[in-house]
Amino acid sequence: MILVVGLGNIGEEYKNTRHNVGFMLIDLILKDQDFTSLVNSKFQGELFKIGSSLLLLKPSTYMNNSGISVKAVKDFYKCERLIVIHDDIDINLGALRFKKGGSSGGHNGLKSIDSLCGNDYERVRIGVGKTENVISHVLGKFKDEEKIVLDKILEHSKKALFELIEKDLSSVSSLYSLRA
Repeated sequence: MILVVGLGNIGEEYKNTRHNVGFMLIDLILKDQDFTSLVNSKFQGELFKIGSSLLLLKPSTYMNNSGISVKAVKDFYKCERLIVIHDDIDINLGALRFKKGGSSGGHNGLKSIDSLCGNDYERVRIGVGKTENVISHVLGKFKDEEKIVLDKILEHSKKALFELIEKDLSSVSSLYSLRA
């Protein structure tokens, strides 16, 4: 079983913020896939199943506690592969990168996952850029001109994610990484 986690924060005030690009990508994937919703309160998130071996998770624990939801689903389904989609302030808006393992880079969602599940998982890093006030930036909504770039990178990320699921990190990195 493969578990793909899109990171974000629940609630209307966080909808369409830079920190929620993981949720946005999961939502985009679900638009044109047949899926089953899996409901279990101990998962603390929205869980969807596509086919026989792909789970998509949007944790409802807020970013800083994402690992609680991820661990519950990963342990219950005995997932052998974990892929996490998240915003990355060290990458320009419109860029996409891939990584396996390594540090959280200060990302609280990744810190939470690392502390409960270890850090040996694949990452789909969607660039959101940064400003001097990082917290306001990641919790801020995309400007109109940024939404155009965001829509393109999310579509590109969707294709890249399915390629990653089918192949391996090195082949996808060379084909799908975008630098902006």
